[in-house]
Amino acid sequence: MEMKVGTKMSEEKQQTSSSEATRDKMLSGSAWMTAGSMFSRLLGAIYIIPWRIWFGSYFLLGNALYGFGYNIYSFFLIAAIAGIPSAIAKQVAHYNALNEYGVGVRLYKRGLVLSVSTGIICALVLYFGAPLMDGGNPNVIPVLHSLAWAILVIPTMSLTRGYFQGYQQMAPSAISQFVEQLARVLYMLLTAYLIMQVWHGSWITAVAQSTFAAFVGAVCGLLTLGYYYWKRRRTFRSLVANSNNEIKVQTSQLYHEIIAQAVPFIILGAGITIFQLIDQYTFFDIMRMATNYSNDALNDLYALFAVNANKLVMIPISLASALAITSVPLLSVAITKGDTKAIKGQTTNVFLLFLYVMTPAALGMAAIAGPLNRVFYGQAHQALGANILSFSAIISIPLGLFTVFAAVMQGLNQNKRAVKYFLIGTVVKLAVQWPCVYFLGTFGALLATGIGILVASGLIINNLNKQYGFDNKLLGNDFAKISGYSLLVYGSALAVVYLLNFLLGLFIDPNGGMASLLVSLVSVLVGGGLYVYFTLKYRVADDVLGPRSEGLRARLHIK
Repeated sequence: MEMKVGTKMSEEKQQTSSSEATRDKMLSGSAWMTAGSMFSRLLGAIYIIPWRIWFGSYFLLGNALYGFGYNIYSFFLIAAIAGIPSAIAKQVAHYNALNEYGVGVRLYKRGLVLSVSTGIICALVLYFGAPLMDGGNPNVIPVLHSLAWAILVIPTMSLTRGYFQGYQQMAPSAISQFVEQLARVLYMLLTAYLIMQVWHGSWITAVAQSTFAAFVGAVCGLLTLGYYYWKRRRTFRSLVANSNNEIKVQTSQLYHEIIAQAVPFIILGAGITIFQLIDQYTFFDIMRMATNYSNDALNDLYALFAVNANKLVMIPISLASALAITSVPLLSVAITKGDTKAIKGQTTNVFLLFLYVMTPAALGMAAIAGPLNRVFYGQAHQALGANILSFSAIISIPLGLFTVFAAVMQGLNQNKRAVKYFLIGTVVKLAVQWPCVYFLGTFGALLATGIGILVASGLIINNLNKQYGFDNKLLGNDFAKISGYSLLVYGSALAVVYLLNFLLGLFIDPNGGMASLLVSLVSVLVGGGLYVYFTLKYRVADDVLGPRSEGLRARLHIK
C-alpha cells in the first residue's frame, strides 16, 4: 500500500514538474516573441511622429494611401508565405519530439523551395496586377509596385523563423524581427525627409519609398537569421547525427505535409487582413450612400480608423500574436504524445496569459486614447481620432482572442474546423457591415469587425472546451480578478489624464505634443503599476507566471 502511495505521489510530482517545465518554455518563448513584437510595433508606431511632421498637410492622404497599399500587400504576403513558417514550426516540433531531427531538416529544405516559388509568383501577380487592384485610385499602383519587392524575400525569412521556433528557439526570431523593423523605419524616415523636406518632391513618391522600406527591412532580417543559423549550426548537426533515423518520409509526403498544414494557416493568418479588406472595398460606397462627404473627407475618415487607430491597437494585438506563435509547437508536441491532460493545462495557460496581458493593455489604451492620439497624430480631428482609438482598443480584445485561439486550434490539428468557424465569422461581418457603417460610420466598420471576429472566437473556444476542457474554476476566478484590476487600470489612467490635463492647463497648452506625451507616460506608469501590484499581492500572477511571481514580489517588496 505504501509503495502504491509513493508511486502515485512520484507520478504526480513528475506531472507537476513537467507542467512547470512546459509553462516555463511557453513563458520564455512568449517573453522573447513578446519583446520582439512589442519593440517592432513600437518602432512601427513611433516613426509616424516625424513622418507626420514631414508630410505636413499631406499626412492623412499619405497615411490613407499607405493603408490602401499595405492591406492589399498584407493579403498577398500571407498568400506568399502560405502558412509555411507556422506549418514548418509545428511539423519540426512534431518530429523533434520523436527524436527525428533529420526529417525536420528535410522539411525546412523542401519548405524553402515552396516559399521561394510562392514568393516569386505572388510578387509578379502583385506587380503586374496592381492596376486591377487599385480600387479606382491610380496612386495605389506605384505603392503596390514598391511592395512587390518585399514579397520576394519575406517568405524565406519567415520560413527560417518558423524553423527556429520548431526548436522552441524564439530569440533569433524576435531579434530578427526587431532588426527588420529598425531597418525599415530608418529607410522610411530617411526617404520621407529627403523627398518631402529637402527635395520638395511628390507625397505619392514619398509614400512609395516608405512602402519599399519593407524590402530593405526584410533583407536585414534575413541576414540576422543567417547569422544565428551559422552560430548554431553545430548544435543542429549534432541533433541530426543523434536522431533515431527510424522514420523514412518520401519527398512527395514532405510536400504534402507542408501544404496540408499550410493552407489553413493562410486563411486564418489572413483573418484580420481579410476583415480590413472588406472595410477597404465597402466603406467608401456605403458612406457615399449615407452621406454627402467629399472623397478627401472619406479618405481622412478611413485613415483615422483603418490606419491611424489600427497602427496603435496592433501593439497589444502583437502581444496576442506572440503568445499564439509560442503555443503552436508546444501543443503539437502534446498532441504527438497523446497527452490530453497537458493539452488542457496548456490551453488554460494560454487563455490566462492572454487575459492577463491583453485586457489591461486594451483598457489602458482606451483610457489614454486622447493624449496618445495627439502624440502620434497631432491635433487634426483630435476628438474624433481619440474616440475612434478608444473604441478600437476595446475591439482589439476579440481580435487578439481570435489570433491566439486560431493558432491553438492549428497546434491541435483542428485546422478545418478553425477555418470553418472563421468563415462563419466572416459571413457575420459581411451581414452586419452595411447597417453598421450606414448608421454608425467609422465606428460601424469597427463594430462589424468586432462582432464577426467575436463569433468566430466564441465558436473556437466552445469547441476546445468540449474536446479538451479548460480549468474553468481557475479561469472563472482569475477572469473576475483580472477584469476588476483591468477596470482599475482604466479608471486610474483616466483620472490621471484628467488631473494632469487640468494642472498642465494652468501653465501650458495641455493638448501640445510634449504635454500629451507626459500625460500618456504618467498614466501608463500609474495604471500599470497598480495592476502589477494587485495581481502580485493577491496571487493572480501566480497562476500565470508560476514560481517567477514569488521572485517578483520579493524584488518589489510586496507581501
